[in-house]
Amino acid sequence: MSDGGLPETIATYLRLRGLEPSRRAKWQKKKRDRDDDDKQPFTPGRDPGSLGDALDVLTRANGWEKQLSREDLVRQWEDVAGAETAQHSSPVSLNEGMLTIQCDSTAWAKNLSYMRAQILTQIITSYPEAGVSSVRFVGPDVPTWKWGPRSIPGRGPRDTYG
Repeated sequence: MSDGGLPETIATYLRLRGLEPSRRAKWQKKKRDRDDDDKQPFTPGRDPGSLGDALDVLTRANGWEKQLSREDLVRQWEDVAGAETAQHSSPVSLNEGMLTIQCDSTAWAKNLSYMRAQILTQIITSYPEAGVSSVRFVGPDVPTWKWGPRSIPGRGPRDTYG
């Protein structure tokens, strides 16, 4: 006896005549019914994901987290340092964990060096992926004769003065 109490030969005869569905047809119907349940609105797992989540997965997959965190640090320097401090200073470079900040004057560089611990703590808590381990404050650039492609060892241009 097989399906529904019919003898095996009768079930085979009905299946061959197309009057009774085969086991494969029953399996496909069950699969279709399951798939239809997944397509119903308001069922679990049907809500779309947010764009932020999709971008987060994309940045992790491509290893962009560190570079994007560094870019955010530079772009949002005013939030890290404060409005007045950001007017007189700006991040210049980040090499091997050392963030170099260039200031408008040597006085600003010296005052910010006193605030180094606070600024570094703010950077590490806000942008941990940036990889900043220390901060260096420098004054404005001044011209020098000691560096560059045409410099030579020695006293330089001073030895021709008076």
